[in-house]
Amino acid sequence: MLKHNSYFNGNVQSVGFERHGRRQTVGVIDTGEFHFSTDAPERMTVVAGELAIRVDGSTEWRAYPAGTSFEVAGKSGFDVRATQPAGYLCEFL
Repeated sequence: MLKHNSYFNGNVQSVGFERHGRRQTVGVIDTGEFHFSTDAPERMTVVAGELAIRVDGSTEWRAYPAGTSFEVAGKSGFDVRATQPAGYLCEFL
């Protein structure tokens, strides 16, 4: 079953699904800066464009171009900044 998600007045949208018993989402982040909280650990892979990420507790932004990924601990969060629309795959670990 597919589930559509829309956040930040439609500036971030995704479709959630399960594959082999694991939850995942694929989506697009429009231009802007947004904060996400995590319940479970996540792996985010940038599939198009580039995202800048700052995990909670850090002051440093790191760039992730298409084809790269980062992980975020559960019960934490991260800021994401996109200067152009970017696509991602989020895997819940």
